[in-house]
Formats: sequence, structure tokens, C-alpha cells
Amino acid sequence: MTGLTKRRQGRRPVRGAGPGAIADRVLAGKAASRIELLALAAMKDTADILALGAAANRVRVAVQGSKPALCSLINIKSGACSEDCAYCAQSGRHKSPAPVYSMMTPDAMAKRAKELEPAGATHICLVASGRGPNPKELDAVCRAAEKIRKTTGYEVCGCLGEVGKDEARRMKDAGITRYNHNLETSRAHYPSICTTHTWDSRRATALAVQAAGLELCCGGIIGMGEPVGERISFIESLREIAPEVVTLNFLNPRPGTRLAGVAPMTALEALKWVGIFRLALPQSAVKLAGGRESGLRDFQGAALLGGANGLIIGGYLTYSERTPAEDWRMLLDCGFAVRRPGGSAWRGRRIP
Repeated sequence: MTGLTKRRQGRRPVRGAGPGAIADRVLAGKAASRIELLALAAMKDTADILALGAAANRVRVAVQGSKPALCSLINIKSGACSEDCAYCAQSGRHKSPAPVYSMMTPDAMAKRAKELEPAGATHICLVASGRGPNPKELDAVCRAAEKIRKTTGYEVCGCLGEVGKDEARRMKDAGITRYNHNLETSRAHYPSICTTHTWDSRRATALAVQAAGLELCCGGIIGMGEPVGERISFIESLREIAPEVVTLNFLNPRPGTRLAGVAPMTALEALKWVGIFRLALPQSAVKLAGGRESGLRDFQGAALLGGANGLIIGGYLTYSERTPAEDWRMLLDCGFAVRRPGGSAWRGRRIP
């Protein structure tokens, strides 16, 4: 009997199966139920959360293996966005210090990709602010993707906002293999985060990407004031569309945004949710993305040993908090099979 199923002095027992039993069922091909996920979300005791991390790591190793999923970003068009997403420093409706510039040229995108290649990511994501690309912008991204594929070892991803099936096919024809478009949060909570477009429009883009044959990278941000039940509903929506990659962001309140004053969750709470995402989404790479430094703090390595198997490496769109060398060292310390950009294994004697 585990500590999750017996009463301890001074503690209330957690209802439902413990994380080890849930992990066993997940590995047997059965999905964790909503009741089980809610029971895991209710855990407060440190020992229970560490047990969840151990169970989630067991699922990660069995399903995802030890090779990390690493992606770097290029902010190819920044700021002045027409949308009012409450968390975003690039919204034109916020007074934030984010840079503002129009879309980079294809040559400039390819040059920046080459500069980032030593960070060691396998994928480079071309990210543009705005509701969605116009034909000229889409053409520039496609030409950049062709150049990047010829001059680097990257797989190229796009993140340009809302697109339809035809636009997604155009990107696939140019050699883009993956597209990122996050649901961000649950359908019910989304109107409190954004009013200029709908949650359903975001889901429609995710489905269009899949219909065009691109891999889907889709996740969101936790800690935006959503109730726990809505956080589980968000996970369930991700499970329905089954993206290859789930980006797990933790709200890092940016100056000048509507969520600037929101208190961040504790690092232990953030760690717990990494484990919950893994048990709920065993077939998806769970990639720690924006806010991991401020959300997880000293628990980033614990998150990699608690279910996560990927990182955004080399900085984010409008800020950077860690060097690639620090992240490579962390991956090595956590036992991941990391490799040099050229393919040979790192031996752990030094870092890039």
C-alpha cells in the first residue's frame, strides 16, 4: 500500500488510484480518467508529488525514450499584433517593451537559423506575430524554409497564427514539417484570455494542420487564473487532437500585459502539472517552454525526471533566461541521450 492510499497522521488521503497504478494502466494502453487526473491535481504533499514524478518518468522512458525533443525559435515578425491575448507582450493593445519589426527577409531568417544551430536543437521554429500570414508573408516563410533546409541540419517548423488547409499544404510543399498553434487553455476559460478570436478558431487551425499532413505542435499556458477543472479540460482537448508535441508553458507575467500582476504558481505545483501532462498525454512529447525558468525555478531538472522530454532551447520570442550550455548540462545530468548537432554523442566531459 502506497502513501497515496493509506491515511497518514495529520494528512487527508488522496482519493482515487495512486500515480503508480495510473502509470501501469497508461502503459497498458488505457487513458487516465478525468477523476484520476483531478485526484492527482489535488495532491499537496511533497512526497506524493515526487511519487507522481517517478511514475510519470517511468511512462516517459517507456514511451518517449531518452532522446530529448529540442527546438529553437526565431522571432521573424515581432509586436504590433492585432489580437488582445492577455498574456502576450507582442499585443499592440499592451504597453510592453517587446520589440516591434516587420517580417524578416528569407535570407535574414536563414542567417539567424545558422547562428542558432550550435545550440543543438533538431527543429527551428519560424514564429510571427499577428492573426495569420498574408500571402506575401507566407511566401517569405516558405522561401526561408527552403534555404534553411539547404544550409543547416534543422527540421523547419512554422508558427504564423491561423492558417487553413491550403496554407498548411503550401508550407509542407516548401519542406516545413511541423506547425505550432496552441489551444492555450480550455474552451470555457479562453474568453477571459482573448476576445479578438475564439478558442474554436484555434482548434480549427490545429485540425487543418493535421489534415494537410504536417506534424502538430500544440499546447498552452497554465497559471493564467484558470480553475483546476478547466486545466484538466484543456488537457482533455489536447488528448482529443493528439499532437505530436505538447508545449507546456508556465505563465511568466510580462510587464505591460493584462496578466502582469498574476502571482506565479509555486515550483512544486508546476512540477506536479508536468507529471499530470505526461500521464494524460503519453504519446506526445511534452516540451517545457516559456516560463519554465520562473515557473519551475530549481526544479527544471526534476521536471525532466518527472515526465517532460523536451525543451525550447536558446531563448524565447521576447526574452531569454538561460544559455544553451546550461540546458545541455541539465540534460546530461538527467541522463538524456544528448547529441552534438553533427550527430555524435556527448560524453559528458564538456558542454557545447
